[in-house]
Amino acid sequence: MVQMEGETVANSSQSDRSANDGDEAPVPGLYVVATPIGNLGDISHRALKILETVDVIACEDTRTSLKLLNRYGIRRPLLAYHEHNAVRMAPKLLAKLKDGAAIALISDAGTPLISDPGYRLVEQAQEAGLPVVSVPGPCAFVAALSICGLPTDKVLFLGFAPPKQGARQRFVEPYAGLDATLALYESPNRIAAALRDYAAVLGPRQAAVCRELTKTHEEVRRGDLEALANAYERQEEAVKGEIVLVIGPPDAKEAEEGVMDDALRRALREMTVKEAAQAVAFMTGEKKRTVYQRALALKAAMDGS
Repeated sequence: MVQMEGETVANSSQSDRSANDGDEAPVPGLYVVATPIGNLGDISHRALKILETVDVIACEDTRTSLKLLNRYGIRRPLLAYHEHNAVRMAPKLLAKLKDGAAIALISDAGTPLISDPGYRLVEQAQEAGLPVVSVPGPCAFVAALSICGLPTDKVLFLGFAPPKQGARQRFVEPYAGLDATLALYESPNRIAAALRDYAAVLGPRQAAVCRELTKTHEEVRRGDLEALANAYERQEEAVKGEIVLVIGPPDAKEAEEGVMDDALRRALREMTVKEAAQAVAFMTGEKKRTVYQRALALKAAMDGS
């Protein structure tokens, strides 16, 4: 075989294999195992090995997890562990860990603890000095970042936004002036309204709606927030599937406007529009008329909540 310049050729000899190649049996501890977000083929050899050999698998919904486990012929005891029974189940799982059990923690899809239950269990295991091991793999917002075509050098993951307009706008307000890409999970039933709310707060930023990632009908729709909101509002058929919304960072002018908007929103909670505009214009050096017009728009959006 001819080796090209800069090319690395793998040596497949048994003696060169790493001791941590995924074939080792799990030692006692809590294994946080990532599972596919859609395509069941997106699971690592190591994850399958762990799931095949642990003493018990803690999962959100046993019915959902069984689809994956049956696909690979894995037969291990399952325990439901989710936000509604965490207080009751965590002590039982910790007791098993202290007795020397190997337990895999999985979510319905993707990486556990990323907008999924499990934080308290991991925290308690760490505090008890018990081993906690990451078995990395699929994560929906990371997958979206890789194909959305927006900057990824600085990213803030916000998880799920509130479902109602006012709360949703307030949720994203603190990040209006942040020089970073934002990533959120959103419901298909609310995507048009959410895009409209984010456009009202963040302005005409570039964004990508990443839907049904790794599945048959995977789609990435790009545009500015307002254009995307218009497109989904005009769409006749219902939007379906899991959605990751990625919103690009502000440009330099938008960043300055974001700082002004933050100041105006704080002022408007305690002052009239005129008073808030005067105070922020003095603080920022912006023209009073410009600040006043922006204050009117923000006040209307806030009252509309």
